[in-house]
Amino acid sequence: MKNIKKFIALISACIMVVSFAACGQKENVYKVAMEPTFPPFDTTDSKTGELSGFDVDMMEAIAADQGFKLEWSSMSFGGLIPALQSGNIDIIASGMNASKARREQVDFSDTYYDSGLVVAVKAGNKDIKSIEDLTPAMKVGGQIGTTGADKCKELETHGKIKEAKIYDGLDVAMMDLQNGTIDALINDLPVTKAYMNAKPGEVEIVGDVLNAESYGIAVKKGNKELLDKINAGMKNIKENGTFDELYNKWFE
Repeated sequence: MKNIKKFIALISACIMVVSFAACGQKENVYKVAMEPTFPPFDTTDSKTGELSGFDVDMMEAIAADQGFKLEWSSMSFGGLIPALQSGNIDIIASGMNASKARREQVDFSDTYYDSGLVVAVKAGNKDIKSIEDLTPAMKVGGQIGTTGADKCKELETHGKIKEAKIYDGLDVAMMDLQNGTIDALINDLPVTKAYMNAKPGEVEIVGDVLNAESYGIAVKKGNKELLDKINAGMKNIKENGTFDELYNKWFE
């Protein structure tokens, strides 16, 4: 009987050791979301249907450097910050401008891309050569939750345009620009350029770059542990050349 008890005790001890070891090897998994109609930062691979883009590759490189895993999902841009605040996701990686207003809602990593807004029109448009040519008779589009949409609303409020038409996704906005539903579209420079490269001859940029802005990765307010990991990983991939490789892949 004593030997049986000793055997059972030994087996139990072994199980506990294995369990603790398994717990110790368990990797952290963070939920990260984006709005995937913002190429080259956030898009969907046409062949696999999976999320892709500069933000995906950059975050995966950061995760690999810091030893954690990512679980990706997509949602509307306007729903990203509420989802982060409610704890449904842990990270926003979606070409998000780290503006002063947003910094009051979430915490941002070190910024990784400097951008700005541009006015896009249908190719061949001779009436609009800059933002100054927009009139109270015109409809101008922007993507929901972005500074482009904010600029459209500002123009509408001041009577500079007839209507600010706000879209959930860039693809529908570009379609409406093509068919004449809107006269112009205000959006981020690299995203507009990416669309022009993918579909040459459809739209063109007019005038100067507006509203300089910088993109950052967002986490819930007060989540310093995760923010420190992201910043450390970003610093490392910039120093070891990975960031430049990804930049060249998506922008050059």
